[in-house]
Amino acid sequence: MVRKIDDLGRVVVPAETRRLFNIHEGDELAISVENGGIVLRKLNAICVFCEGDEGLADFKARSVCRTCRDKISEI
Repeated sequence: MVRKIDDLGRVVVPAETRRLFNIHEGDELAISVENGGIVLRKLNAICVFCEGDEGLADFKARSVCRTCRDKISEI
């Protein structure tokens, strides 16, 4: 697939690719350079404190796992 970059530097990820990688509006993509190419990776939600990925809840646009929420409530 070929896509053009617009005047603001944006490129559209094709719908087929978004479906294949389960990418939805609002998801975060990491952009890196590897072996001379640009790589996009979907970021999966992780706890802002321990980087765990189970029992997540959002708080002020950040994910916090149940274990860390429990520990915070003890303070």
